[in-house]
Order: sequence, then structure tokens, then C-alpha cells
Amino acid sequence: GELLQGTLPLLILRTLATGPNHGFAIARRIQQISQAVLKVEQGSLYPALHRMEVDGLIDAYWDTTENNRRAKYYKLTRRGHQALAQETKRWQAIAGAVAAVLQDA
Repeated sequence: GELLQGTLPLLILRTLATGPNHGFAIARRIQQISQAVLKVEQGSLYPALHRMEVDGLIDAYWDTTENNRRAKYYKLTRRGHQALAQETKRWQAIAGAVAAVLQDA
């Protein structure tokens, strides 16, 4: 499914709240949790991760995956945890407003 603008960073932040992970695993987790409704393409994921790193929401480091491959891992910063809380509240307000409009229609 196509994501609303600004949703991908929120999904990434939420996924990383459970612990550090590499890009492919982040995309796979979002797809799993959404029951394959949301599919994050590499062309969207990696630019978003880069922007979030530049913005100080996540830190990155190199490590070895469970398949013994070298990968860049991402983890939340303190600022990322704060942004997750703020963006979650914002998303809940938007979702509630859309639900109200749909019920009234």
C-alpha cells in the first residue's frame, strides 16, 4: 500500500523502538506487522533512514547480520524516542479525525 507522506518515518521509529536493526529487517518487520498491507521499497526506505540519521533521530553503525553479512544497523537516539512519542500522538489525532469523518459520511 502507498503510505501517506510522513508515515514512513513514524513506522521506522516505531520499529526501531524494539531495538536496533538493519534496513532489510526494518522493511520486513513493517510488512509482517501490517500483514503485508504495507510494503516498504528500498528506494523509499534508505533515503528516509539517511534523512532521519541527519536529523539526529537515529544513529547508525556497521555490524554482522544473523546470516553473517555486514550491514548497517540503525538505533533510536533520545531525540528519536521523543519524536516517536510526538508523531504517535499526531497520527492518532489524524486517524481519529478521519474515522469521525467516515462515520459521519
